[in-house]
Amino acid sequence: MYQTLLVPLDGSPRAETIFPHVESLAMQFKSKVIFLQVIEPPLQFVNPSLYETTIQTDIIHEYMMDFKRKQEEITVYLAGIQEVFQKKGIDTGIFVEQGPAVDTIISVAQRENADLIAIASHGRTGLSRVFYGSVAAGVMQKIDRPILIIRTRNV
Repeated sequence: MYQTLLVPLDGSPRAETIFPHVESLAMQFKSKVIFLQVIEPPLQFVNPSLYETTIQTDIIHEYMMDFKRKQEEITVYLAGIQEVFQKKGIDTGIFVEQGPAVDTIISVAQRENADLIAIASHGRTGLSRVFYGSVAAGVMQKIDRPILIIRTRNV
């Protein structure tokens, strides 16, 4: 039923609470599991007019160096998770992508033909959800395939 499961992560213990659910589904359906972490660009990159100054060029250069460092750290993190799942006989893949989290998750799901997206939600409500947003809710509103959302608390 589910050949490919996409698991977006943010590096937090809360996000990792989805693992037992994903493992169970992957074992049951002999699914491939793709672990994804998205690096979102800083807000100042949203406005193209900011690219015009030397200061902005310096900021962009600094961001690219920071991005490469983060990408390497995340790759090591995801490779560790991948190894744990592979030792259990689960086929896995890892991706580190750059862009807005919701749109990038949806894009990877489509590109990799994911049958299910499995994600842990931080369970924000009220004003905190308004201010911080909810990646899980954003994906749920835009995605064209099943999504498993596990709500976490105080992990």
